[in-house]
Amino acid sequence: MKNLKLQLVLVMSVLVTTLSYAQNKMVGGAEMYPTKNIVENALNSKDHTTLVAAVKAAELVETLSSDGPFTVFAPTNAAFGNLPEGTVESLLKPENKKQLQTVLTYHVIAGKFNAEDVVAAIKKGDGKAELQTLSGGTLTAMLDGKNVKIKDSKGNVATVTIADVNQSNGVIHVIDTVLLP
Repeated sequence: MKNLKLQLVLVMSVLVTTLSYAQNKMVGGAEMYPTKNIVENALNSKDHTTLVAAVKAAELVETLSSDGPFTVFAPTNAAFGNLPEGTVESLLKPENKKQLQTVLTYHVIAGKFNAEDVVAAIKKGDGKAELQTLSGGTLTAMLDGKNVKIKDSKGNVATVTIADVNQSNGVIHVIDTVLLP
């Protein structure tokens, strides 16, 4: 009987660990923990080193580490790589900090909006939902089949490639294009 209880405890322990792991998404080769904030998790993603460098250069670490909640549409390194040559380097210069802050906060919405919330807003808006960004701009969310697309004011369209990466202070949706105000 004692041996059976021990086996049961071990099985339950493995099951709880497995279920806990299943809740955490993998982004850029790193597990994203819902107990960490946006910046703490982004620091571990190999796919978001450019975004992290930009957040640091724009002095937005404190903001994105605060309570929020925030919804962040996080472009990958490849997305930044698709910008015209020299764009990222130029934005990272200290004299362009204000412009960089505007670009980055254009990817952030006040409040936590999981994919389900975004899709519901799109359906309620007859196929489109306007999202107000922290920079004061507007993004347009829409569906393309089952994919959520985000359109910026210049007409660029990003696809959400990984949705619902929960954070202690909001949620991240990974996107494949840098959005421009």
